[in-house]
Amino acid sequence: MDDSEFKVSEIMTTAPAQFSSELQEKVYETFTALGIPFERVDTDPGITMEDCRHIDARIGVRIVKTVFLCNRQQTEFYLYVTTDDKPFVTRDFCGALGIPRVSFAPADKLMELTGVLVGATTILSAILPSASGVHLVMDRSVSQSEWFACTDGTATCFVKIRTADLLEKYLPVTVRKLMVI
Repeated sequence: MDDSEFKVSEIMTTAPAQFSSELQEKVYETFTALGIPFERVDTDPGITMEDCRHIDARIGVRIVKTVFLCNRQQTEFYLYVTTDDKPFVTRDFCGALGIPRVSFAPADKLMELTGVLVGATTILSAILPSASGVHLVMDRSVSQSEWFACTDGTATCFVKIRTADLLEKYLPVTVRKLMVI
């Protein structure tokens, strides 16, 4: 696809008229219930970080990179949120958490535990009961930024909220600890 053909809507401040998934609906219900203002854009499927650059330009902040990881036995799972330009180094990640080696988790586990398909991975899925056993990990630079932008659980809608709202309002309702490395 030619760069000029990648569709990104104008910024909206309301939830989608129709939801594509249980997670997407739950995200906007939670934003409303907690009084979290947001901006969102509808897009062509934003799968690659190159696609996200088009989205970044519209919403004025860089989309985070979220990876879904697991141990060899597939008994421990991690959602790791980092910047789009930071390479994932297994040794550094595992060393920071004091855990054995991890690798990318299978797509079926991503769907089962977080309710999303590859390309839509998001820390916002922490709100789902099925994600209750997934460890949440965030790069320190992301946790210290003013704005946070990610998928809403679909690869065709991206949201921007204040990082403080994510950390102080949204994630606490999941009653889970966020590890910052």
